[in-house]
Amino acid sequence: MQADYIVVGAGSSGCVIANRLSADPKTRVILIEAGGRDLNPWIHIPVGYFKTMHDPKLDWCYETEPDPGLNGRRLEWPRGKVLGGSSSLNGLLYVRGQPQDYDRWRQMGNRGWGWDEVLPLFKRSEDQERGADEFHGTGGNLSVSNMRLSRPICDAWVKAAEAAGYPFNPDYNGASQEGVGYFQLTTRKGFRCSSAVAFLNPARTRKNLTILTHAQVKTLSFEGSRVTGLVYNDRAGAEHKITASREVILSAGAINSPQILMVSGLGPADHLAEHGITVRRDLPGVGQNLQDHLQARLVFKCNETTLNDEVRSLLNKARMALKYAVSRTGPMAMAASLATGFLRTGDHVDTPDIQFHVQPWSADSPGEGVHPFSAFTTSVCQLRPESRGQIRLASSDPKTYPKIHPNYLATETDCHTVVEGIKIARRIAKHAPLTGMISSEFRPDASLDIDDDAGTLDWARNFSTTIYHPTGTCKMGQGPDAVVDEQLRVHGVSGLRVADCSIMPEIVSGNTNAPAIMIGEKLSQMVLEDHRHSAVSA
Repeated sequence: MQADYIVVGAGSSGCVIANRLSADPKTRVILIEAGGRDLNPWIHIPVGYFKTMHDPKLDWCYETEPDPGLNGRRLEWPRGKVLGGSSSLNGLLYVRGQPQDYDRWRQMGNRGWGWDEVLPLFKRSEDQERGADEFHGTGGNLSVSNMRLSRPICDAWVKAAEAAGYPFNPDYNGASQEGVGYFQLTTRKGFRCSSAVAFLNPARTRKNLTILTHAQVKTLSFEGSRVTGLVYNDRAGAEHKITASREVILSAGAINSPQILMVSGLGPADHLAEHGITVRRDLPGVGQNLQDHLQARLVFKCNETTLNDEVRSLLNKARMALKYAVSRTGPMAMAASLATGFLRTGDHVDTPDIQFHVQPWSADSPGEGVHPFSAFTTSVCQLRPESRGQIRLASSDPKTYPKIHPNYLATETDCHTVVEGIKIARRIAKHAPLTGMISSEFRPDASLDIDDDAGTLDWARNFSTTIYHPTGTCKMGQGPDAVVDEQLRVHGVSGLRVADCSIMPEIVSGNTNAPAIMIGEKLSQMVLEDHRHSAVSA
């Protein structure tokens, strides 16, 4: 089997790339996905992440190594293993990050990645329910919508935050990110608008696009220093070889993209040698620079009903299902969080360094069900962690999960920021109208003094968890730790690019799905421009 381009991974970036490159009927594209089709109905119902996370048919179900920063705890790291990738499992929150994030990428030597250069790509993808303006686009593939659900406890949190001195911001993706308000969602008429729905479905019938599911890459193929294709295993374990006349593009995510590179001989030479892998190119940065947003989930018990109570009644569940079936509204149209805040922990930072996710329910994990009492959650995460982890191979066998070392809370700044964020969350809870709705603090409980920094940090180490934003493991830039250049071409080889959140030199200040889609748009733009130039030269 042969194509002009092979795209590995039908996730947030890969679906965009497959759509854009196959728009030219003369360009043959093969899209490879290790998971299956997105046929499970819970994928398309917004609240379905309660059902899809931790389902091994849809989720890779990764787990980290014991992490010193979390007092030796392991964390589950859900990642999508289905068409749409993690955009088929995520919390549906549309967040771009701050303009300064992208300007820093450019200042690090990555030309073409500044805010003024990527904003048009965000707008190109977007079909904004509120209409087009300086910051938003309409008519794009990705539907971005307002909430179709409200809950008094989330409204009360926003008002309490305003009472605490934080401004209301109706559009955190607009002129300024700072302030409190409500999330916008990647939904369309009450259904999830995953990357597969938005970009792959419109392209699915193109004769020049082939979509292979249940196809796991075994290794990349080479002719000298050029990548010419790959070998994959199908569902039955049989091997197949496909070739790319132009390029192979890895969009397999921050865990799988570096793993594929390393098992193919592209990575830290000493580490590859440990696993008997022939080194094709010594790239010390592959698997390094791992970053993630760690969330401290504060839970407050309530003296009035929350979603925790509603979902424990079979009659209420039936009512919710009926409401969703009739109007596509109600709790089944709910994203992972309703209210949000992008705040600064002090005057020492110029832009928000913490983000809140406010949820009218509480649980230890979405896949485990809600707590058996009335409660809501204010999750706080540090937006720009300094800590860096790594992805390491456990085996040369690509079917063996790699070792994930997040290295959370490894710097003084990270520890200080998380502690200050928790303090801010607890102080907001002491303002009306929240004070009349909270019966007690559950996590952490009131016995932990709000000014006990050491105790608060230890609580964070014992209870914080991932907010599902792994990035950075195929760093874009120059120098010995960079994996790809500003055109996302892998250093030292030809015919190979990487385009997903792994290329981020620094994690963005917010959720990562929208930036991943932008990265797919950017890669597509660069590839098409290169092809046009080469055609003119020929």
